Order: sequence, then structure tokens, then C-alpha cells
Amino acid sequence: MNFDLPAEHRMVRDQVREFCEAEVAPLAQELEDDHRFPAELFDQLAELDVMGVPVAEEYGGLGGDQLMYALVTEELGRVSGGVGLSYAAHVSLGSKPIEAYGTDDQKEEWLRPLATGEGMGAWALTEPGSGSDASNMSTTAERDGDGWLLNGTKQFITNANVANSVLVKAVTDPDAGYGGVSTFIVDPDDDGFEVTTVWEKMGLNCSPTCEIRFDDLHLPADRLLGAEGEGWTQTMETLDGGRISIAALSTGLAQGAYEAAKAYAGEREQFGRPIAEFDAIRDKLVDMYRKTERARLLTHKAATLYDAGESVTRASALAKLDASEAAREVAEDSVQVLGGYGYTTDFAPQRFYRDAKLMEIGEGTSEIQHVVIADQLGI
Repeated sequence: MNFDLPAEHRMVRDQVREFCEAEVAPLAQELEDDHRFPAELFDQLAELDVMGVPVAEEYGGLGGDQLMYALVTEELGRVSGGVGLSYAAHVSLGSKPIEAYGTDDQKEEWLRPLATGEGMGAWALTEPGSGSDASNMSTTAERDGDGWLLNGTKQFITNANVANSVLVKAVTDPDAGYGGVSTFIVDPDDDGFEVTTVWEKMGLNCSPTCEIRFDDLHLPADRLLGAEGEGWTQTMETLDGGRISIAALSTGLAQGAYEAAKAYAGEREQFGRPIAEFDAIRDKLVDMYRKTERARLLTHKAATLYDAGESVTRASALAKLDASEAAREVAEDSVQVLGGYGYTTDFAPQRFYRDAKLMEIGEGTSEIQHVVIADQLGI
């Protein structure tokens, strides 16, 4: 068992870390205050060739693996949860399914611009009436000549209003249960596509979260991703990788919160000495470090198993569950270490705290992760 990162992985991580500290960190709070999607930062990430880290080089990607992608996501989360979230949704949800299930023509037309960073990707599963019970969907795709007619509403869709393509789950056979769900590639410029709401949120406000509606949106036959009826199987496989994304993003949030608290505690003096020298603060920092390291180890284990081609349902759910809770706990402690300053927007902990909460909700709540893990354990 080797815990050292390969040299290429360290190089990519360090390159992204340098970029984040120089370009993202100075803007992080401003982006949140303005609720602005930072297109210019994603253009720069494209110049760094990391918008398609785990996508094959033949389709414009970097040709890296899940572990390398997790490292990039963690570094982004370390300075901006919102940038990290939009990046993760673009890669793991908007891009990877096209590589996994698409035809060569679909990969050339739809995957390549995502992998090179010419466009952003999105993925639409959740609906207003279905959250944890994601299979209970109302969006339908009915045969329409040689193509399909898409109708319905999707909710809480990351990147929907800045995306060049959206992968939409829809019912194509209402009588087939899980086998009646299919996936379609939708262009936001298609007639019948409408962004009806961009949500104001508790955090992560530089990453747009939208409600979208399809009104008799016609899709040609070549927009079906994979075979008809394979949509739910694709969803489960995609979420295995997506949970690693959220675990990595959570680890980054925890790391950023820990670093902010540690730096402050070393400089802030009370009763004539730095507060880091007091047991109450020192013990809190140790616990923050412990939780962050544990989250990182579980995340790297899940990513490594994924890259080895092994089943990762249990490992990714465990990593997502632990890392998301660690992010929230560490961020909360970071606010506490800074005291009154931690509650102000002049310091980063309040942002990490607000951002971290979504990690326990998105891509399967903590409660659902318990269900998944229990099922994997046979209990």
C-alpha cells in the first residue's frame, strides 16, 4: 500500500494549487457576494488543460484518472466551494457519461468541447417532486417521428444556465419501472428549453443552481445517450463517480477551513499569547486536522478503487458521507476559532461553513448514503 502520489499527479495538483491561490482565492468572496459565475476562471482552467482531466486525450481530455481529478477538485474547493462545485458537475456529471455511453459521433460533437473547456456541461436528474426518490420522475420523452418529444421540469440543476449541453433523464416507457428511464443530450439552444429559476442559496452562489423546463422540445434520434431504457443504470454508475467528486470537494472545503483557523490561531493573541497555545483551541485544531485527513484518505481510496476498475459503490458512499460531514464540522469549528471575525464576510470560514452544508445534501443525502452503505454491508 503506497500513500505517495505519483509524480504526475503531484505536478497537476501543485499547478492547480498555484492557480487557485493566485487567481481564485482573491475573488472568492466577491464572486459569492455578486452571485456571479466566473466564466473567466473556467477559461483559465481550460488553458491549464484540466477541464477534462479524466477524459481520454483522443476526445480533448487530459487522459488522467479519477484520483487526479479528485485532487483538482479538492484544490478548487480549498479556496472556493462554488468554483469547485461547477467544475465537479461539469466533469463527473456533464462530461464523463458521454465518454462512457456515447457513440463516437456523440463524443466528437458533445464531449470534445467539454473536455477542452470550450463549453460547460450539466446533468439533470432531480425534479420538484422527486429528490431522494430520484426514480420517481415525471419528465417524459415520447416518440416523435424519428426523434423524441421532451416535456417536464428539472430542479436544482448545477450549471444549467451556463451549459452548452445538459444530460437529461426522462421516462420513455412508463410501464417499465427502472428500465423505462433513458438519457438524452439536450442543447440549451433547442426550442422548448427554458431556465425558469436561478436559485438564491445559502452558499455556493457563484455556482448557478437552476430549475429548467422542457416544453415539447424535439430531439433528433442521435440525442439518445446509450440505449433506450439504460438511463437508470447509467445514473447509478455515474453517481458512484459523482460521490467521489463531492467527497473531494468536501475535503477541499475542510482543508481550507482548517488552514484559515490554524493561521488565525497562530496570530491572534489573548491574555498575552497566541490562542493556539490554549488547550481548547489547540485540541480543536487537532480534531479539525484529523477529520480532514480521514476524509482525504477515504476519498483517495475510493478514487484508487475506481481507477482499478473495482466496484466503488460502498467506498464512494462512505467517502462522500464522511467527507461531507467532516467539511461541515471543520468549517463550523473554524468559525468558532475566529470568534466574531469568523462570522463576518471579511474572513473565509463563514463561506466554507455555508458551502459545506450542501455537501451533505447533493448527489445523495447523508441519509441515503447510510442506506447505500447498509445495503452494501448486507444489513
